[in-house]
Amino acid sequence: MGIIEADTMLLVGIILAIGAGALSFLSPCVLPIFPAYMSYITGISVKELQGEKNNRMVRQLFAHSFFFLLAVSLVFLSLGASASFLGQWAQQLLIGDSGLLIQRIAGVFIIVMGLFIAGWIHLPFLMKERRFHNTHKPAGYVGTFFIGLGFAAGWTPCIGPIFGSILLLAASDPGQGIFYTLMYVVGFTIPFLILTFFIGKTRWIVRHSEIIMKIGAIIMIIMGLILFFGLMPRISGFLLDLVQDTWLSRLG
Repeated sequence: MGIIEADTMLLVGIILAIGAGALSFLSPCVLPIFPAYMSYITGISVKELQGEKNNRMVRQLFAHSFFFLLAVSLVFLSLGASASFLGQWAQQLLIGDSGLLIQRIAGVFIIVMGLFIAGWIHLPFLMKERRFHNTHKPAGYVGTFFIGLGFAAGWTPCIGPIFGSILLLAASDPGQGIFYTLMYVVGFTIPFLILTFFIGKTRWIVRHSEIIMKIGAIIMIIMGLILFFGLMPRISGFLLDLVQDTWLSRLG
């Protein structure tokens, strides 16, 4: 794999990972319960969260969000590290161009998950939810941290298929696997933090969540096709020619 192709692969992976993280948060089984979830971990009523916030409430929201997201990030990054290790082990074990083989497997998986998320195919085994339930939250930030661990470890079906695509992408490119997972965490964290302080806006997003998921699913399918058919060299060449032509036209 050439340097330009590797750079393009990295760029595609970053875009896919950040988008997948945001899509996970905006999914219909996460976003609608987000206000109630924040109320649960902070002890502040949903009505208060949706109203004007004083400085004390803002600090409380930020602190609880930090510990929740820290726990979520630890679980996601641990899984990403494991996927990278398995991908590296598979490339050493398999004979031939195993990197391309794993890349194609990742492409197929991402395509299937895109079709599933869009609702165009049904996979019953992915529809079984394994949510973390705890009616008695431990007090303080420690409790929020453990709630975050439970959320990241067991919330399906929405996060599972999307994050699974990132894990397989990490396995197909072990050198950047942790980085892809980190970008997924960034994509999940940004809308989480924004909507933490604008919880009243979640209703508008929920109304359009189906369209958001379908757009995200189509992007996943396109990315999967790019990986499967090995179109990176062509995309790399096109982008390189485009940049060169742009600079030459400016210099001319």
